[in-house]
Amino acid sequence: MKLTKEILESHIVDESYHLFPDTTVTVCCLTLDNGFNAIGHSACIEKEMFDAKTGEQVAREKAVRELWQLYGFNAKQQKFVINNINRSDTND
Repeated sequence: MKLTKEILESHIVDESYHLFPDTTVTVCCLTLDNGFNAIGHSACIEKEMFDAKTGEQVAREKAVRELWQLYGFNAKQQKFVINNINRSDTND
C-alpha cells in the first residue's frame, strides 16, 4: 500500500499550538490515533512581520514532515523484518 498525504492526515486526531509569549516561536503538536505526538516549530526573524496563522501553518507542515520520515522508517523496518523472516524460513 502506498502512503499518501490523505492516509497520513487520517491518523491525526488532534493538533494544538503554542506561541511562546513575547516571541515569534510557534510549536505545533500533532497527536496520532496511536497516541504518538509529532512536533514542528516555526519562528519569524522580525517580530514586526510575524503572522500567527502563518507561524501555525509552517509549524504544522514541519510536524507532518516528521511524520513522513517516521512512517517511512516504519515501512522500511516492516519490510526488512518480513524479508528476514522469509530468509530464515528458507534456511531451516
